[in-house]
Amino acid sequence: MSRSLIIQFFIILVALIFSIRLFSIQVINDEYKKAAQNNIIQKIIEYPYRGLIYDRDKKLLVANTPVFDLMMVPKEFNLSDSSKLMSLLGFSHSEFETKYTKAKRYSRILASKFTEQIPNKEFAMLQDILVSIDGVYVLPRTVREYPNKSLSNALGYVGEINGRQLRRDTTNYYRSGDYVGITGVEKTYEHYLRGKRGIRYKLVDVQGVVKGAFNEGNYDTVSIPGQSIQLTIDHDLQEYAEKLMEGKVGSLVAIEPSTGEILAFVSAPSYDPNLLSGRDLGTNFQKMLQDSLKPIFNRPIQAMYPPGSMFKTVQSLIAMQEEVIYSTEKIRCKGNLIGDHAPPGIYNVERAIQFSSNNYFYKVFKRIIQQGENESAYLDSRIGLSTWNDYIARFGLGRRLGVDLIGEKKGHVPDIGFYDRVYGKNRWKFSNIYSLSIGQGELLVTPLQMANLGALLANKGYYYTPHIIKSIGENYDVSFEKVETGIDTSHFKSVLDGMELMVKKSAFRARIPDIDVCGKTSTVENPHGEDHSGFMAFAPRSNPKIAVAVYVENAGWGARAAASTGSLVIEKYLRGYSKRTWIENYVLKGDFTDPKPKPKPKSLVKEPVDVGINAE
Repeated sequence: MSRSLIIQFFIILVALIFSIRLFSIQVINDEYKKAAQNNIIQKIIEYPYRGLIYDRDKKLLVANTPVFDLMMVPKEFNLSDSSKLMSLLGFSHSEFETKYTKAKRYSRILASKFTEQIPNKEFAMLQDILVSIDGVYVLPRTVREYPNKSLSNALGYVGEINGRQLRRDTTNYYRSGDYVGITGVEKTYEHYLRGKRGIRYKLVDVQGVVKGAFNEGNYDTVSIPGQSIQLTIDHDLQEYAEKLMEGKVGSLVAIEPSTGEILAFVSAPSYDPNLLSGRDLGTNFQKMLQDSLKPIFNRPIQAMYPPGSMFKTVQSLIAMQEEVIYSTEKIRCKGNLIGDHAPPGIYNVERAIQFSSNNYFYKVFKRIIQQGENESAYLDSRIGLSTWNDYIARFGLGRRLGVDLIGEKKGHVPDIGFYDRVYGKNRWKFSNIYSLSIGQGELLVTPLQMANLGALLANKGYYYTPHIIKSIGENYDVSFEKVETGIDTSHFKSVLDGMELMVKKSAFRARIPDIDVCGKTSTVENPHGEDHSGFMAFAPRSNPKIAVAVYVENAGWGARAAASTGSLVIEKYLRGYSKRTWIENYVLKGDFTDPKPKPKPKSLVKEPVDVGINAE
């Protein structure tokens, strides 16, 4: 073959290769087409309005307020405007350099966020000057606003999504820079509240000059607002309860027994939810983390305390269901088995609850645990504790109730495995665990669980899963599970009789004129300081409308701080106001010390094994 033919063949081959490659790039493979489009198409996100949140009476609890992100296109920005922009935004030269360099590194011709969340009032003062600066424009969006500054621990807050959350997003919905519910209702119902982003495409030439909408806007999508939701919370009751708990450490939960709807949800101390909205969120959050009183700690579902004497209602019902006692059976108590404020004497279920006899419930619990199923006291106690544990779970204790808020704790109910780890297998018996008889020892509950117990007693044996959501959007009503305990309804009369007598004849601060209240106080032993004050109740006895539980830390006797606070909340809900201004003033003052304190009986309750504040 001649040399000229070889050269011609080579030229044709090269031309053919280039033709095939060009065809592949332009027709078959669209990666290069997309890359070219990215150089001329600018994508602008339109963020949706987040759904609003209302209380049970449609009072607005959470709204949206506009803020503005300042976007920059470095190619269009004239550095001679740097001083003007720094002065407007209050940036130092180094801050400006850092942000400008970051924007250039992202892209010279595409917009990126230069600064974010400029408040509406501040933006109003800047906008006339900003329009005269080339290469910057504003992207409007909204942040949360809380008109009433209440219910912060239940509502939660919204923040910018982080890398970890992005990696966990299996729906692939979120993008860097999106806002997402972090805690509380905002997190639980994020899917409904968030709405859907919209996108606009602008055509930009290689010089960065905007030429108009891309493809006449045919690819643009509009943002869709999130769905609004209605909570079960009674805002007036919530504000009143928060006022009563001001200056105290503890929590209060109120529930409607017939539905499981949460009427009030107080964690004290709390915080203004507006502090965790806007561009100061990070700074304010760090300050709260360092606060020794832990205002962001969600006490109603995360704090765990011994139930104390409130638990005696549960012990009575289990014992009667197991037929180890009957309601009118008279048991003599000499007062020598365990520390007690109740006098020695003869007790039945009603009288034992009214006077809160520790010695009576010591004997009752022993009958539950040692039923003579085995000759060995150790093996018999194992059988009895297993039976007792089964009942306790039915009351919603030692497990999560399933409330629609993130972070609910189970509390702690010790079982066979727990005591085997502490004492060794078959090396413990009733004498090691008798503190459980009066709701002490290793037993821990949450305030929500105690409010739910009040609802269960009001319903005489069942409860609805406690919840804070009432409806979503226009047509989505929610329903929650009814949970039966299996306790015969006949056993409840003596327990409720005792609770009603306790309020009428013993806990005088909990009495409400013309309203029959069934309640039980707890003076919860606290090895780390003053005892905690606890109270659980419901009212009215006939056709109950509200159940409430209160814990006030380090406030002493349950008949003082907690009973007074709980009864005021009951009265407020049922009557709309309180006739007992002296009780209200007593609670608001917050001095619950007794001018002539009775001597505290020597505690014969065994020290609980340390299971830790976060025990599951």
